[in-house]
Amino acid sequence: MAVAIRLRREGSSKRPRYRVVVADSRAPRDGRFIEIIGHYNPVTNPPQVTIDREKAQAWIAKGAQASNTVKKLIALAPKPGA
Repeated sequence: MAVAIRLRREGSSKRPRYRVVVADSRAPRDGRFIEIIGHYNPVTNPPQVTIDREKAQAWIAKGAQASNTVKKLIALAPKPGA
């Protein structure tokens, strides 16, 4: 089973919010997922990003592939304790 860390779209029309999820790569974008590891809200100014870096690193260590957007968001997310 190939596992991906990617965004799952939520929210209403023209007001997107996203969850950062760990999901089977064959599952639909907004379909089944394994675990929620963060949130992203691009509508606010500045955009809000909260990602559990420890969980993300643990999944990557297990072989999960992060999407390009999620890689950028992990870099933007505040470090724990900061």
